[in-house]
Amino acid sequence: MRPQIKRICIYPKDVVIITGKSYRQSVRLLQAIRKELQKSETDFLTIEEFCQAKGLRGEDVEPLIF
Repeated sequence: MRPQIKRICIYPKDVVIITGKSYRQSVRLLQAIRKELQKSETDFLTIEEFCQAKGLRGEDVEPLIF
């Protein structure tokens, strides 16, 4: 049995699953969070940063994207 690989980065397709928003809205949401955290456009957002910015619990989000 292969070990399950866990990610730390969140992508727009994950935000679509979590929020039900469109792909483009999810991209904008991640851009807004990056700007709020003063990250560059090329920096990745972690799942933890996303959850903190949106007031979500990591335990609730994790099963949806893994």
